[in-house]
Amino acid sequence: MVIILKNITKKFRGTTAVKGLSVEIREGELVCLLGPSGCGKSTTLSMIAGLELPTEGDIFFDGKRVNQVEAEDRDIGMVFQNYALYPHMTVRQNIEFPLRMRHMAKAQREEKIREVARMMQIEELLNRRPGQLSGGQQQRVAIGRALVKQPKILLLDEPFSNLDARLRIELRDEIRSLQKQLGITTIFVTHDQEEAMSISDRILLMKEGVMQQYSSPKDMYTHPANRFTAGFLGNPPINFLPCRIAEEKLMVRDCGQGCMELPGEKCVRGQAGLTEEQTVMEAGIRPEDIYVADGPEHSDFEGKVIAVQTLGKEIYLKVETCGNRLTACVSWDHNYGIGDVIYLAVKKIYLFPEKGETECDGKAGE
Repeated sequence: MVIILKNITKKFRGTTAVKGLSVEIREGELVCLLGPSGCGKSTTLSMIAGLELPTEGDIFFDGKRVNQVEAEDRDIGMVFQNYALYPHMTVRQNIEFPLRMRHMAKAQREEKIREVARMMQIEELLNRRPGQLSGGQQQRVAIGRALVKQPKILLLDEPFSNLDARLRIELRDEIRSLQKQLGITTIFVTHDQEEAMSISDRILLMKEGVMQQYSSPKDMYTHPANRFTAGFLGNPPINFLPCRIAEEKLMVRDCGQGCMELPGEKCVRGQAGLTEEQTVMEAGIRPEDIYVADGPEHSDFEGKVIAVQTLGKEIYLKVETCGNRLTACVSWDHNYGIGDVIYLAVKKIYLFPEKGETECDGKAGE
């Protein structure tokens, strides 16, 4: 199923939750709606589901306008954050419920229940009630109930938010594999950037109801359309430094301890809203793009270590240089200590307008 949103706007009592959203979701894609709380992602999902009507604009399924089509007639399966299982029914009865609503024959219902239970690895749970299941098991049942009627669209609204970290990773990998196997067009709402990056074909990033970028995870990470996109993606987050260009060098704003220089040839100027003539801007350097150099002759700057955080295979170093503080993500090849002076170099520097972010037309990375 191809889904097209054309100039969708949704207003609630004078508040605009979604503003002029236009996107196309291709058949068989898994698209994540990503953004902070209140950005409009769940409202967008509700409009696609038919639970909310757009104030302006049109929604198309395979070229058919569905604005006035009731939710139950849109051929969708939906999974919620709170599972929404019927507590008085067994797992079998919960999965069977949408098939009963379609007046399907009993033998056919049984066949589909067994198929879905096997797919979701819940065969031994069919006679239990939701209160007897763990959170992960309940979510498997909820997904199974959404899939049993073989919908053309699968909508998931933060389905793993109530689960522990390890189980979230396990279930999202299973959902991704299952989605590809079945070829269902899927929209997945999340505020977790790592979740979105790991499972989606494309990400629709939103802020305050406005689309910031719509592209593949790799394109969004390596070619952010604006400062908000660059800052939202990445853990630890990108370093931002106010700067200006002078004599083909990037001069970081003097914080009273001398001016920090960065190599102009490592800069990426192609960000939205940045003109070639602009000289005052912000530099964005991802922590993994900062590395420890062999010596001063191979470095771009030196800094003093003010904090060390160890995380398995990597170390996060908080470094102070010329009054600015940066985070660097480095390997375990040296024992770093607070107070150490180290030489650092950068691989890539993103440049953005000094103030504000630009809106994106949704075509970045297409």
